[in-house]
Amino acid sequence: MSDLQPHQQRVVAEKKELDDKREKLGAFKNTDMFASLPWQEQERLNTQAHIMTMYSAVLGERIAAF
Repeated sequence: MSDLQPHQQRVVAEKKELDDKREKLGAFKNTDMFASLPWQEQERLNTQAHIMTMYSAVLGERIAAF
């Protein structure tokens, strides 16, 4: 992917960073600390994870179109 334009390289880097954060959030959701949070905060984190997944999918589509 070294033949990508600078803006395309930024999209690839953005997706990688997002996917790393998404993985960490997913791991956190399997901890006792997550389970101890109020249900409202758990729902917010679940919503955040869902939106991150959708965002990652869009970035993946953009990268595939390069």
